[in-house]
Parts: sequence; structure tokens; C-alpha cells
Amino acid sequence: MSPAVSPWWAGVRDGRLWRSSTTLLAGVYSYANKGLVVKKRRVGNLLALGVLSVLAYQPMHPYEMAGTLRGWGKDRDLGIKWGSLYTVVRNLARHQLIAEVETVREGARPERTVYRLTDEGRAELLDWTRELLTDGEPFRAGLSLLSVVPPGDAVVLLQQHVDALAARIGELRDQLERETVPRLFLVELEYDIAMATAEAAWTGALRDEIASGAFPGLEVWKSHHEPR
Repeated sequence: MSPAVSPWWAGVRDGRLWRSSTTLLAGVYSYANKGLVVKKRRVGNLLALGVLSVLAYQPMHPYEMAGTLRGWGKDRDLGIKWGSLYTVVRNLARHQLIAEVETVREGARPERTVYRLTDEGRAELLDWTRELLTDGEPFRAGLSLLSVVPPGDAVVLLQQHVDALAARIGELRDQLERETVPRLFLVELEYDIAMATAEAAWTGALRDEIASGAFPGLEVWKSHHEPR
């Protein structure tokens, strides 16, 4: 009797394909963070970034901050956990990124403390947003705060993001070509390449629309950043 031919997936049971695919996955996960130098933030919760962004508009008390963030859809974009709002506000004040302006009372409601953005807080808002727009995570959060940087800066930052994606796509394609395991164990890598390619194309189109002056509301955006 001729020896039985083992199916290709038999290697999973004896560990050959498992070891190979595990090595592959480790490479994919390291790719996700490769080149990312994430700055340690004094208050690292993305809700803190949202608070800084609304205070750049005008001084507010925490209840008003929450209403503004919801109205702008930032609770969706920043993955906000509302239970930590007051803790985040206190921490921002402790680190002098925001400062108390006054305490107000409306009718029978409890007193509410109004806060403003400090110069340090404005610098933190800009630096954090720039990081998210270039090679930070989540990129969507950076896009949701695109208005805090001038249009010309946005063009440069978006180009940097496209460049970072191009480098990653090249690394992923090189890795895919080197792999010898069945394609079944590589489809997630193909997905990463497809998603990064689509993101690069979309980001490049947005960059070009802003650079060409075709982006709607561009003059208002520019005027917001002009010296007053």
C-alpha cells in the first residue's frame, strides 16, 4: 500500500505551519507600530484632546464641553468614555494645559467652573494633532481635528502621512513575497496592503484638494488662523 499523502494543512498539527504563520503574524503586528514614535502625553486620554479642541473655540464648563463634543460628533471620532470627563478636566488643569476662569451658577443648578485653554494647552493640541495626522494612531482622530492646523500645514502633514503609508506598503509587499506558507495564512496581510493603499489614495486626494484651493470653506479655514 502506498503511503498516505498528508494534506497541506497537516503541518498545522505538527507545528510547521503554525510556527511559520506565528512568525508572520509577529511581523504584521510589528509593522503596525514600526516607525511610530508616540510622544508621551501629560494627559494621554483622547478625551483630553477633545477637551483641548473645544476650549480652543471658547472657554466652557465641563457640561458645555460635553455638549459641544457631542454636537461636533467628536464622541464618535475620539471614542470618548464620558465617565472620565471630570477626571480628565482636573488632570488637564493640574498640568496647566487648561485654567479656571470663573465659577458660574444658572438658576438652581449647581455651580460650574469655566475653563480656558492655556498657551501650553494650545501647543499640546497642535503638537498632538500633527502627530496623529502624520504617522500617529488613530489617524481618524487627527482628521477630525484637521481644522486646528492651517491649510498649508495640513497639506504638508497629509503628504507625510502618504509617505509613511508608502513605506509601510513597500515593507508589507516585500514580506508577502518572502513568505512560503499557503495563501490562506496570508490573507490578512493582503488586507493590510489593500487598506493602506486605499488610505494613501484617499489621503493624497484630500491633500491635492486643499493644495489646489478646491476644498470647500478653505477661505474661512485660512481666516481662522490669521493673526488677530
